[in-house]
Amino acid sequence: MTDDDVDAVAEIRVGGWRTAYRGLVPDRYLDAMDPLADAAAHRARRSSPAYPMAELVAESPLDGVIGWACLGPSRDEDLPAPAGELYALYVRPALVGTGVGRALCAGVLERARERGDARLGLWVLRENARARRFYARAGFTADGAERVDPVDGEPVVEVRYVRGL
Repeated sequence: MTDDDVDAVAEIRVGGWRTAYRGLVPDRYLDAMDPLADAAAHRARRSSPAYPMAELVAESPLDGVIGWACLGPSRDEDLPAPAGELYALYVRPALVGTGVGRALCAGVLERARERGDARLGLWVLRENARARRFYARAGFTADGAERVDPVDGEPVVEVRYVRGL
């Protein structure tokens, strides 16, 4: 990913949230999401010298950036080191199910191995059945860990998936 990709990534991320999480998080939160604000915040994070994340994009010759994934060090102290975390993986909503997500996931796994991670964890909304099936097919397994992450004041339960590398 380059700085030139940030605007497209923001559109993909906001579109992904609005499509995948409708009915799972408050509509008012989804409707208030702003790709321009998301891009500005993303640029600010990327400009930090302490930015520990690796970002990958999937591109199409016709459509430019069509998917995005972000990984870095695990934030979970109970996951044995060395461990990484897949923070996000989004595909243009119209392209879900076309293999773009699988290609991005394969790239993430390769990058995590290059970083020296022995395992990779991720958090997914408990009620997001489609994403849970996707990660299970990619070799991730729910390990029993759960957390509540409030979204716009509403509790949203996430479950952790982990896979060895």
